[in-house]
Amino acid sequence: MNKTANLPPKPVWKCGKCGGELKHGTVKITYLGNDLRVEELKCLNCGLVLITEELALGKMFEVEQSLEDK
Repeated sequence: MNKTANLPPKPVWKCGKCGGELKHGTVKITYLGNDLRVEELKCLNCGLVLITEELALGKMFEVEQSLEDK
């Protein structure tokens, strides 16, 4: 029996700027002078990146803390 037949389709994320489709991919962000490469949702049309709460409260917070410690 095919288990995936009963699963609902994955939601399609749309860009708030241009309405284009968002897809997961590696993006380079610069935050407080530090470069990070992360997997996030990025618009295929305009390149806008969705910054998740996990990234904002995780890696970006770590960068802030390391700069405060210096």
